[in-house]
Amino acid sequence: MFEDSLLESAGKLKTRRSWTTVLSFLLQCALIGILILVPLIYTEALPRQQLMTFLVAPPPPPPPPPPPAAIPVKVVKVIQTDIINGQLRTPTKIPEKVAMIKEESAPPPMTSAGVIGGVPGGVPGGSMGGVIGGIIGSTPVAVPKVAVPNRIRVSGGVQQGNLVNRVNPVYPAIAKAARISGTVVLQAEISKQGTIENLHVLSGHPMLVQSALDAVKQWRYKPYLLNGEPVPVETTITVTFTLSGG
Repeated sequence: MFEDSLLESAGKLKTRRSWTTVLSFLLQCALIGILILVPLIYTEALPRQQLMTFLVAPPPPPPPPPPPAAIPVKVVKVIQTDIINGQLRTPTKIPEKVAMIKEESAPPPMTSAGVIGGVPGGVPGGSMGGVIGGIIGSTPVAVPKVAVPNRIRVSGGVQQGNLVNRVNPVYPAIAKAARISGTVVLQAEISKQGTIENLHVLSGHPMLVQSALDAVKQWRYKPYLLNGEPVPVETTITVTFTLSGG
């Protein structure tokens, strides 16, 4: 312990330490060499399966997927036309070649024995439209006659315009004394001649009804025509009683 502090032993310690370092280095190199040479000499100790996997080449990569099938593209051919919306459009340039339209030959002239509108090859004295046209033209067509209804319904306002003779009702004295006024609604049937038939009351004050019936029975109307023929009409008639008019 105290040898390092003495000057006499300083040289001896340094000499021993250098040899020890060299010897240790050589031993370590020999040990490392042995560790390297032992696997090379004794190959049975190495794992064969792992070595075989290292020596076998890896399988090739899978082939790429086939490209998707090409979608057929339908080519639409645009036909150039000079007519747009039923009208002839103005050309944008002068055409190089102008097409000539060749008209068909005119039909042969009609002989004196022919008929206008006849068929070529017909016999003289034929009829217009051929055999079918002659049958239709010679047969009289009967026009069906529209049936006239027995009676029709007409509003009171329309039938008021056909009134030709109006008799004003007499205001009852008892109703005037009682200050009673109002309207009386009657339903009537007007015949083909314009006379009143089947007259009856729909509404109205009892004191005014009889006077309205007596007056309306004398009224006369123009015949109501339907398809040119007179028909009976069913309508309503309104009679108004006011105190000022009495």
